[in-house]
Amino acid sequence: MEAVTESRKNQYIDLIQQLLACPNGQEPEILDAQPDLIDAGFVQTLVQVATMMTHENNPDGAKFLIHVARELAKQLGLYPQTSNDQ
Repeated sequence: MEAVTESRKNQYIDLIQQLLACPNGQEPEILDAQPDLIDAGFVQTLVQVATMMTHENNPDGAKFLIHVARELAKQLGLYPQTSNDQ
């Protein structure tokens, strides 16, 4: 996988901040508006930010980001489906 540039990482962070700030249920619209940013690097950044939030005692934000990361990873085919995921 290619290295994520600093500017792309900043775009990921901006998108994550938009997700955290948006009203509940509008996440798909925000993600759909920036399809060029939805890739393995973004999923990885979601997990990194969630880890940071856990250490900063923000478990709800961390859980939310992990959920988004998991859903995107499925959509992107980043990990194999298991039989109980239906």
